[in-house]
Amino acid sequence: CSSDLVSIVSLIALLVCLIPTTIGGLLSAIGIAGMDRVLQRNVIAMSGRAVEAAGDVDILLLDKTGTITVGNRMATEFFPCPNVTVDELAKASLAASWFDQTPEGRSIIKLANELHAYFQLPANSIPIPFTAETRMSGVDTPSESFRKGSMESISSWVNSLGSKLPEEILANVTKISKLGGTPLVVAKGSKALGVIYLKDVVKPGISARFERIRAMGIRTIMITGDNKLTAAAIASEAGVDDFIAQATPEAKLQRIREEQAKGHLVAMIGDGLNDGDEVMVDLGDGQSRLRDGIYVLRMDDALNVKRVAIEPQGRRISVLSDNPAYPSWSGLDRRNITVVGRMRCIIRQVQ
Repeated sequence: CSSDLVSIVSLIALLVCLIPTTIGGLLSAIGIAGMDRVLQRNVIAMSGRAVEAAGDVDILLLDKTGTITVGNRMATEFFPCPNVTVDELAKASLAASWFDQTPEGRSIIKLANELHAYFQLPANSIPIPFTAETRMSGVDTPSESFRKGSMESISSWVNSLGSKLPEEILANVTKISKLGGTPLVVAKGSKALGVIYLKDVVKPGISARFERIRAMGIRTIMITGDNKLTAAAIASEAGVDDFIAQATPEAKLQRIREEQAKGHLVAMIGDGLNDGDEVMVDLGDGQSRLRDGIYVLRMDDALNVKRVAIEPQGRRISVLSDNPAYPSWSGLDRRNITVVGRMRCIIRQVQ
């Protein structure tokens, strides 16, 4: 009994002596242990701080496309306005998507080609890239302008040219949105020609995952640039707690700050990345399973986070940059690209 007493006293004395001198090293060891545990699940944590922050999250914001949905929205049908033929709408859609290297843009071109639509891009044509602010893209030829985008953006475009959208556009947009699809309105000059139906597919099993996340006390919020009807349909099918429709980067940041002001710790899952962000990468989802998405690539002995798109022939890829200060590359042999893994999560400190 006395030996037990001595052992307890000795342990307490030892603990008191060690705490002031080893707490710093102990915290580092805990962080490393946490990184090792997530590594066992094929996830790279760039620091112990990222693991610790992830454990305290109680609000989770998720980009819709590629995170909640499969990500490859495919053009499946053209809905022309009255007095507009499917061929005319397909040609205008082909023109507006000529410089669009996204999976959606390529699927529009593929659908137009399947309908035998033909368009020859004139020399000196100017590409109009998509931005979160304009929410439309297209091309300006020397004689004509072609645009595709959200109903609101195309409405503003044709209004600025002295025209307006036909009522049939709203009816088709509503129909597609209620199906959970993404409607893209197409215009040639001041004339709206019709709507493209982009079909979006929710990832299998995502609703069950959100149930598990909810059971952990984490609230999920989906963020999308889609209209409210489409966003509501996808949110209901996926099982998220809330959603933000027609979102801009500024709207995302505002919502994060609002939740932080209420005392929540917010995590964001999506494809936006800033310098200094912590990222988690799935090592098991790399070269052999490569598909459209955000990946960590090893390029010139440096790690880069880039958007990857598989080109139609399947053996080559495009590495796309959303930042105009950095170039994109197309036609790359996928065997010459070292893929570290698919990006899963970003830990960001928002001031």
